[in-house]
Amino acid sequence: MVKEDLVKRSPLRLLERSSHGGVKAGELGVIASRKGVGKTAVLVHLATDSLFQGKHVIHVSFAGRTDHIISWYEDIFHEIKNARKLDEAVEVHDELVKNRVIMNFNQEGTNADQILSSLRAMIEQGGFAADMLAIDGFDFSKADRSVVESFKGFAQELGLSLWFTATTHREDPEPDERGVPDRLRNVVDNIAVLITLSPEDSYAALKLVKDHDSYVGGEDLHLKLDPRTMLIIADE
Repeated sequence: MVKEDLVKRSPLRLLERSSHGGVKAGELGVIASRKGVGKTAVLVHLATDSLFQGKHVIHVSFAGRTDHIISWYEDIFHEIKNARKLDEAVEVHDELVKNRVIMNFNQEGTNADQILSSLRAMIEQGGFAADMLAIDGFDFSKADRSVVESFKGFAQELGLSLWFTATTHREDPEPDERGVPDRLRNVVDNIAVLITLSPEDSYAALKLVKDHDSYVGGEDLHLKLDPRTMLIIADE
């Protein structure tokens, strides 16, 4: 399969159709679940889909070393390549690596201004024309509303789509009547698309909680994360 067909047939097109185009430039999306359900896999799959479209991605990790994050990208590319019988896989792989930057930060040791300054330097001084920011391991409980607004303002200024992961915990209060996790209530109005992962017997189901101006209460997207391959697949 050629790369263009792979993008066209990706199950992530279903996500876009279900959420009025998904997370567009200047918008913020969040993938929320408890630890170990598959947030990072979903984030990397979203980023890889953007890379297949020829876009440039900066992956910011607060949760792991660079080599660990690279392994996620390599594993998911390998699974996509095999599942879809991708033509010219070596050339496509090299192009994806060229269009991807991975950066690590410690949330305890840096503030939002420092992080955004580093990102701006990479984009403007470093000449890396990013289209998407993928931010993993950010602890929303340690950041006030102004920090999230700073990230969103940065995305709007530079025309980037922005995806976060958010970890919920067993001891957290129940989601509110809209389905919004407690840790995101004070920032949810800044979120365009909110997705939760619901662990089932043999997979994690993707549920849509917020679609831009509408709260849809955990609507089933008919997409699931396969724990064997860590790929997002459509329900049969």
